[in-house]
Amino acid sequence: MASWNSNPLHVTYELLGWFAFISWSISFYPQVILNFRRKSVVGLNFDFVLLNLTKHSSYLIFNASLYFSSAIQKQYFDKYGYQEMIPVAANDVAFSIHAVLLTAITLFQIVIYERGSQKVSKISIGIVFVAWLTAAICFFIALSDHSWLWLLSIFNSIQVAMTIVKYIPQVIMNFLRKSTDGFSIGNILLDFSGA
Repeated sequence: MASWNSNPLHVTYELLGWFAFISWSISFYPQVILNFRRKSVVGLNFDFVLLNLTKHSSYLIFNASLYFSSAIQKQYFDKYGYQEMIPVAANDVAFSIHAVLLTAITLFQIVIYERGSQKVSKISIGIVFVAWLTAAICFFIALSDHSWLWLLSIFNSIQVAMTIVKYIPQVIMNFLRKSTDGFSIGNILLDFSGA
């Protein structure tokens, strides 16, 4: 396995990785706390939460598989060379686990707290259905020749697609309501800081 050829670069990589982990991890709490204090999720777009769960679940599958599976790591090295480093660190896996857990807590809050007339849109349900159907089909394709690295690229693509679209429903909702009441701006600021 490749090693760092520059200690300052390695230290910078680790520091920035853990800074992103902390920023992104903390970014979930303002919304959870806001929901808890208000005992309401009115103003939080449910499509955003559903798309975010799909995003983070895909990201967890990608990170954990590439980090822990020696078979997938071998496929990575065979494709990119043994001088390359696995592009997933422990903080990526830790963040992914935390993100799925906190997004699931937010979904639980949607179930138990006042939500007004809000519901998940058919468009978001369709997007999520297509994403997971694609993943399932690709799993069976990968199963035949054990092309797990290719399958992980599918999960990574799903994660990127969800990242691109997940905030759109919340932005539209905020615009139509002319309010961000019920949606924590802290989430956005910390998410942006981690990026």
